[in-house]
Amino acid sequence: MSKQTLNDMSPSSSTATTVRSLSEISETETVHIGVDLVSAARRNIGFLRSVYECHWLHRRATIIEAIRRYEEVWMPLISNLTVEGSTPPMVLPPFDVEWVWFCHTLNPVGYRNYCESRFSKQIGKAAIFNEENEEYAVMSCKQIWVQRYSSEPFENEVESDDSENLPLLRNEELFNEVEKQKLLYTKFSEPYLCELMHLIAARQRYKGFLYMMQRFGDECFRFVPALDILLMLLTHQSYPSVYAEDMKEMWGYMGKVVGLWETVKEEEIEETKKLWERSFEQPYEKAGGGIAMEMDKVTLAKPPIYWEVSDFDVNTAYKCMIPRFLLEVCVFMRLNAPMKATNADTKHNFLRLRMLRCHRELKLDKSIADFSYNSWRKAWHLYCEFGTKGLTVEFRGRGGRCFKGSKLLSSMVFCWNDLLRAPTITLAREIEQVRVAASITPPVQAPYLLKCVPDRVTDDSGAMISDVILKLNNYRPQKGRWLSRTVLDHAGRECFVVRIRVAGGFWRRGAETPRAVNWDERVTEIREGSWSYVAESIGKAPEKVVGTATPKESPDQWQAAWQFSTGDELLINWGSSTSSSGLEFCLKTQQSSDSSVMLLRGRRMQYRNETENKVVEEADDGFVTLVRFTEDNPTGRATALLNWKLLVVELLPEEDAVFVLLLCLSILRTVSDVTKEDVGKLLIRRRLKEAKLGARDWGSVVLHPSSLPSTGINSLYLQPWYLNAYKAMAQHEDEIITRQPAFKYSPAEGGDMLYKRGIIT
Repeated sequence: MSKQTLNDMSPSSSTATTVRSLSEISETETVHIGVDLVSAARRNIGFLRSVYECHWLHRRATIIEAIRRYEEVWMPLISNLTVEGSTPPMVLPPFDVEWVWFCHTLNPVGYRNYCESRFSKQIGKAAIFNEENEEYAVMSCKQIWVQRYSSEPFENEVESDDSENLPLLRNEELFNEVEKQKLLYTKFSEPYLCELMHLIAARQRYKGFLYMMQRFGDECFRFVPALDILLMLLTHQSYPSVYAEDMKEMWGYMGKVVGLWETVKEEEIEETKKLWERSFEQPYEKAGGGIAMEMDKVTLAKPPIYWEVSDFDVNTAYKCMIPRFLLEVCVFMRLNAPMKATNADTKHNFLRLRMLRCHRELKLDKSIADFSYNSWRKAWHLYCEFGTKGLTVEFRGRGGRCFKGSKLLSSMVFCWNDLLRAPTITLAREIEQVRVAASITPPVQAPYLLKCVPDRVTDDSGAMISDVILKLNNYRPQKGRWLSRTVLDHAGRECFVVRIRVAGGFWRRGAETPRAVNWDERVTEIREGSWSYVAESIGKAPEKVVGTATPKESPDQWQAAWQFSTGDELLINWGSSTSSSGLEFCLKTQQSSDSSVMLLRGRRMQYRNETENKVVEEADDGFVTLVRFTEDNPTGRATALLNWKLLVVELLPEEDAVFVLLLCLSILRTVSDVTKEDVGKLLIRRRLKEAKLGARDWGSVVLHPSSLPSTGINSLYLQPWYLNAYKAMAQHEDEIITRQPAFKYSPAEGGDMLYKRGIIT
């Protein structure tokens, strides 16, 4: 299709008179789909995840043996059980054979020719989406397999990749197909892809894609499916007999669909977008439905948010912890009419994006001149916490209180709840001369974000040292001294109270002074819940202790040791008394022997900046990555990132928050003791003034790299917190820097020397 033809695809073109609403497209206008694509897609994503995590399955010897079993045992078996024209039998092959079968079906033409040439019929797959039915289907297959092939083990028993003993490869084409698809899960690993709302929307867009192909199949050379549409297409193909029957009228057009691993030109993507807009007057891309193909000279930015499917959340045991939910957001714009070059005022109008709740400082501007009349363009791509409620798009013009200011002309609101109820989770609205479309993905649970902030000194009972508490206690002396920290979550809620024992003795007005305790008595404890306030910021810590860290005598080769209430033991070494770059950790866990855990200095794995190599520098900034190794993940999986200087942690739902906080605090206390410096501001024993909730909430909004502003203060707070940790935490870090020298503590709170190691004489 020529560029002139593409330019003619504007809403005013005579060819656009049959524009349809995407939500109205029915199967009578496209094709009847004979399988439940929503349930099938959820099942396929789970299957692909199992394949991706099964490293044994990706070995060359395993694949060769699996292909042999597939061709010599499974296909003859299923062929004998299949009656042409009837429903496929309710049986499923072993895991390795099913993987080969799945890969083979993704080449519909090749699979169809294979079946017809060898068995003279198309062989389909049973639609089994229930786990109990799936287990029954595998067991049924095993009984038939053992009866008919008594000398053939049901499970793949290849044990070695020894090149001298590799089985003979008889089908190189199928082997290459399996090799090509082994990373398929990486394209569909975002957890929102399994959400019912997303899959229902994807199914409707897939119907729209087929409708578009029927209309323009003779005009377009190649169609490029968006990611959500591609998921539906691959799922449809994985049920080969259903796919062949459904697509018999469109079989010639389906060869024009670009495959997942094919290189595609940007012009082909633009052509598909134009055809979609011509059909539905909606942007082709959407949140969770971007273009996942490889493109010549086009690099797709890596998402800044690390999302992973979490099978369970161990932190539900803590009632104080509320899960954090994130969603992906895309905002597209298009002019309602061509912009007149003579209208200077219109040229200077712009749109501003703001959040309904949280991050009130956020102001992202786009000039009207950046957009066109004949196509949609992406304005913003971001990730938001569900608690932000929604976004506002303001139409602004020149003018205001000052010469360089602007004035609000009109605005529109997109609430997350409204979008979730909309067809394909997309809404389009008009504001002045601009049409705006917003789309989101269903909110899914994201990693927890926690930070510790300074608080007042407490006594042995957990009450803050204060005249108020003395009066409530009828002036009975307060015993003991504990440094305190309050743990806040992503929304500023109090989750835990951390207390570090530093002294004994009693205190009453103008009387006894506290007495420091030895290092091995300086226990760290974490209590679940928030403070019980009795007067403004004076209160008592919650009663329930959920974790402790106790200093203990270290082995000869280690310089510090901590015993956790979880049964774990942390050993620490350091290379220099003036730098933390030589830090070394050993974590002895009480878990089963089939798993292990390591602490690695710096930001590692998904937290590492691939464009830089600054592990040592990052280590000096206080970053440590918690990595767990299991049989399913022998190369390791990062489950938490902590910064012990700032006392900030990010952790996956399956990682214990209390355990990570104990690690963070123990490292900070050890380094502070070794360096004889207050590295992490532990000596602060005053509640510092926090920024008002909602002004600049850390982590509430993260921009995709493609939408980050090149300059401006906003860019500092719109990236993952660990990329610029000190700036992201500035709402209390600035207070520490500016106000710490002015702190004057009362005798009751004690001088700095009280809190340092050892008995002070």
